[in-house]
Amino acid sequence: MNYNGKNRKLKAKATREKIYKSAEKLFSQNDYNKVSVDAIVEAAGVAKGSFYVHFASKDALIAMLINDHVEKADTDYKAFLDTFHEDASAETIILSLIGTISDELIDKIGYGKMKAVYKAQIAKDVDTGAVMGYNRALYKMFSDVLERGIRKGEFKSGLFPDLLARHFMLAIRGITYEWCIRYPEFDLKTQAVEHFEILINGLKG
Repeated sequence: MNYNGKNRKLKAKATREKIYKSAEKLFSQNDYNKVSVDAIVEAAGVAKGSFYVHFASKDALIAMLINDHVEKADTDYKAFLDTFHEDASAETIILSLIGTISDELIDKIGYGKMKAVYKAQIAKDVDTGAVMGYNRALYKMFSDVLERGIRKGEFKSGLFPDLLARHFMLAIRGITYEWCIRYPEFDLKTQAVEHFEILINGLKG
């Protein structure tokens, strides 16, 4: 690739990054349907045509933002799980993970963005498969920790880790939804940990 070609490629990458970052900031402050492509390109300081060079539509950009955030969050959760010693109980690991997920929702994602994600899921006008799909890495993490608890005799034998992992995810979504509709009075982290303590007690042998 010659110098001019390389320079164009770098400029295109920088433009795409400006659009992405500007959209990320605007979506964190507003509902998805209230943020226009015009607002995104104005914030990014680029021409409107540049948006469609890099993204097929606003919905495509939103789906990419959600997918990227979910992948990064799950990578962070996996790194957190890897810090536990082999002797740590499954109960300790699960409750610690729930606390970490709560911190992620409160401090990094935030109420505004989480509310917008739920609205997009209900309206089905944005692809939120990264959050909803059963292939999400977080399911496997829960399943692995639950299987460990069953193997070590912490939890009842005969349980199905994959099925329980799905129910754990349903519980997280339900608690997070409750946080969204009762914000700011609802203490997400306290309620989440308390709820999972109840769930775990039901699994013990």
